[in-house]
Amino acid sequence: MRGRNGARAGSRLLVVHAARTDARAGCPPRVGFVVSRAVGGAVVRNRVKRRLRALAAARVRALPSGVDLVVRANPAAADAVSSQLEAVLDPLWHKVIGRLEPGT
Repeated sequence: MRGRNGARAGSRLLVVHAARTDARAGCPPRVGFVVSRAVGGAVVRNRVKRRLRALAAARVRALPSGVDLVVRANPAAADAVSSQLEAVLDPLWHKVIGRLEPGT
């Protein structure tokens, strides 16, 4: 996700990475999630992933083709409710996509 074709934006709860490569031009966008053990036990990690997956599913159609997006949860995400995750995810999502667009 690093390099000149990538972008990153973060907050206390989440970090969003995005990249666009020529090899994936024209392919549908992909979204992945990273929720490490630092977030909590298996139950907590899976709850965070479920919430993030539901939030991303509503937004993935707006992604440009060929974009890979990774949402990484920080340990503070374990105590966040869905509305808090959504309030943080939206601006980060738009920020990294805006940085990937040509001319911005």
